Amino acid sequence: MATPAFEEIAETFEFLDDWEDRYRHVIDLGRAMPELEPSFKVPALKVEGCASQVWLRPVPEAGLFQFQGDSDAMIVRGLIAVLHALYAGVPMAQVGAIDAHAELGRLGLNDHLSAQRSNGVRAMVERIRKVAAQG
Repeated sequence: MATPAFEEIAETFEFLDDWEDRYRHVIDLGRAMPELEPSFKVPALKVEGCASQVWLRPVPEAGLFQFQGDSDAMIVRGLIAVLHALYAGVPMAQVGAIDAHAELGRLGLNDHLSAQRSNGVRAMVERIRKVAAQG
């Protein structure tokens, strides 16, 4: 049930031979993502449970889930970009049905992230689900 944007990332990962190349690709995805305006880097939008600073700003439109995000760590910005590809444009009511753990597992991220980064991704997914459920 992944979006076309996420499927594109998954296809790219299939062509990358080793984890270092995949890691660089995730960082590149983060670099390509627009920065969050400083005025949105506030405690209410900060995601607790992440080792680095992470902000997610929901901006749903026309019943579809959309968000902006940022982090002070490049790999985390990349992970936000991956989550954006997974969730952006999905109908709000369907966000909770996405198995983020399984989808990220397709990329091999579950096996290559530190425990702290994995906890951070889990916290971001929980925030996304909560916001979508409040719709």
